[in-house]
Amino acid sequence: MYENIIQIQKWDQSDPPTEADLQQVMQADGLAPYRWSNEPGDVFTAHEHTYFKVIYVVSGSITFGFPIDGKPITLSAGDRLDLPAGVQHNAVVGPDGAVCLEAHKMQE
Repeated sequence: MYENIIQIQKWDQSDPPTEADLQQVMQADGLAPYRWSNEPGDVFTAHEHTYFKVIYVVSGSITFGFPIDGKPITLSAGDRLDLPAGVQHNAVVGPDGAVCLEAHKMQE
């Protein structure tokens, strides 16, 4: 159901990006990113947001699940998730923790 509105862009280069690289990419897209991090194994139960969010993974990994779809996706360094408002999701932080950049944007 969500495959047409949830956008996932996997990093396609051999070297992972730096945090500064990702900040520049986000700023070039008109986004104002902020940084957050979580410890290995941290769990976010199913929830949704009232805003459209864009997340880039800087380091580590995080697996997002979409309960209605049943297909979890693991994001690693450089991967991007575009998540529209109102889409229920959950997440589990990978074994090395996760550092991410996130920004809110206008709904498309």
